Amino acid sequence: MSTFDSLFLSLFRHYKNKKHKKANQLATVYISILQCSILLLLGMFFAGFSSQMNMNTMSQDKAWILFIIATIFIFFKNWVQYAGRKRQVLNAKMLNKKSQNHSIFLLWLLPVACILLSVILWQAV
Repeated sequence: MSTFDSLFLSLFRHYKNKKHKKANQLATVYISILQCSILLLLGMFFAGFSSQMNMNTMSQDKAWILFIIATIFIFFKNWVQYAGRKRQVLNAKMLNKKSQNHSIFLLWLLPVACILLSVILWQAV
C-alpha cells in the first residue's frame, strides 16, 4: 500500500462519520489535489534548475499545457482507482492493520504547503 493510499484512507475514515455520502468524493479530490501540487512543485523545481543551468528544453506555455494534461490524467486515474473495488480492498486490508492516525489539519496543510513552495520557486525563476 502506497503513501497516497494511506492518506486517502485516513481522510476517508475521518469524513465517513461526518459526511457519509461525500466522504469518498472528498478523499478522492484531496488525493488528486495533493498529487497535482507535488507535480507542480517538482515542475517548478526542474524549471528553476534548468534555467540556472541555461538549458532551454521547453517553453513555458508548453510546460503549462503538459501540467494541465497531467492534472486531468491524475484526476481521472484517482476517480477510477478509488471509486470502487480498490477502495474496498484497501479498507479490508486496513481493518487487519493498526491504522495510522494522521492529523486532519496537517493533511490539509500538505497541499497548501506544496503550492506555497511552488509559488516561491516560481518567483525565483
